Amino acid sequence: MALVQDSDEGAVLALHVQPKAARTEYVGVHGDTLKFRVAAPPVDGAANEEICRYLAERFGLRKGDVIVQTGQASRHKRIILKRVQAKRVRDILGVPFSDRPDSDHR
Repeated sequence: MALVQDSDEGAVLALHVQPKAARTEYVGVHGDTLKFRVAAPPVDGAANEEICRYLAERFGLRKGDVIVQTGQASRHKRIILKRVQAKRVRDILGVPFSDRPDSDHR
């Protein structure tokens, strides 16, 4: 799967989530995922709640428009941002268009 791709519902992001961080933030590309540090423990869905809150705030969405599609109990997740295009995600996060960290923006 690409780091970010369009779907009928919106942008689908491939994430690697590092829980129990000092603060919630986007770190960058990590292999074939987007890496986020999350200031919540991986207990009772707290880390999922925090990453959804963060992404909703960052993209100006309601929290309900950010959906954990897969990986509810894993560090590796697929998250949908409803009604958001992949290009907007790439622009806001600065993700390379080819999904390779060392590529240029052709």
